[in-house]
Amino acid sequence: MFKNLHELIATMPDDATCRKYLADCRWQDGKAICPYCGYGKCYNIEGGKRYKCGSSACYKKFSVTVGTIFEASNIPLNKWFMACYLVTAHKKGISSYQLAKDIGVSQKASWFMIHRLREMMRDKEPVELNNICEVDETYIGGKMKNKHKSIRNKAHVENRSHTENKTGVMGLLERENKVVFKVIDSSKETLKGMVRKHINKKATVITDSLISYKGLDKEYTAHEVVNHLQEEFVRGQFHTNSVEGAFGLLKRGIIGIYHQVSIKHLERYCDEFAFRYNSRKIKDADRFKMSLGLIEGRLDYKTLTGKK
Repeated sequence: MFKNLHELIATMPDDATCRKYLADCRWQDGKAICPYCGYGKCYNIEGGKRYKCGSSACYKKFSVTVGTIFEASNIPLNKWFMACYLVTAHKKGISSYQLAKDIGVSQKASWFMIHRLREMMRDKEPVELNNICEVDETYIGGKMKNKHKSIRNKAHVENRSHTENKTGVMGLLERENKVVFKVIDSSKETLKGMVRKHINKKATVITDSLISYKGLDKEYTAHEVVNHLQEEFVRGQFHTNSVEGAFGLLKRGIIGIYHQVSIKHLERYCDEFAFRYNSRKIKDADRFKMSLGLIEGRLDYKTLTGKK
């Protein structure tokens, strides 16, 4: 097993070794399953580069990349592997400009690659959180003090909130386990709906004193409130410091690496940071191998950008 990027390149230097490794990660024991009909008996053709479904009702040909984020890509698989390793290993992420330099592709290509890798990192099913769970919100966007004086003055006159023109992100965290980030509109219905969707009813839920969370004590084993407005931040084991720490990683990555993100793609950035946070206890090589088991589902450029 490789321990770093250099060893990864040495272990899988060409397309053939990459395809063999990908097949082992994607399918149990590397035995191909038809992506079109799900039939489990397929045959190697073209020297092992492709497969043919053994079902008489199908007989379709396919490669190991069909039905995955790698499908229909002209970029060699070994460059995809390098990109996957770098994106999943860097705690704060890696910009498309830096990735383009590191693996030798255009910035446009690396931007699309990273978004396809974020699709891999996305939770395909709702994550259930248990035990002690912390819930909080943060806002992504430029600070008012950094905006032009005319904009600041207008906001002051109109008494606008400091969160206006920012995008809300909700964090739900099970202590010592996983975090879920979701882009939200901050309404009571949305906030409570996200809690109900992701947190088990037997869990203890900890929030701040936001009125939107009022009534959760009737739905959960316990609902503990830390009142930040009264400068109460910790009360015994009850606090929201863990989820605030996870927000810190998200914000530092966006500010330090990406500098700014569009609202359109913010959810994908949240998926990226949640994936790395939730796999923080495993080694980079193990995280890389785990990620290759999550590649089902193609994301094309039209779907990503909304352009025809």
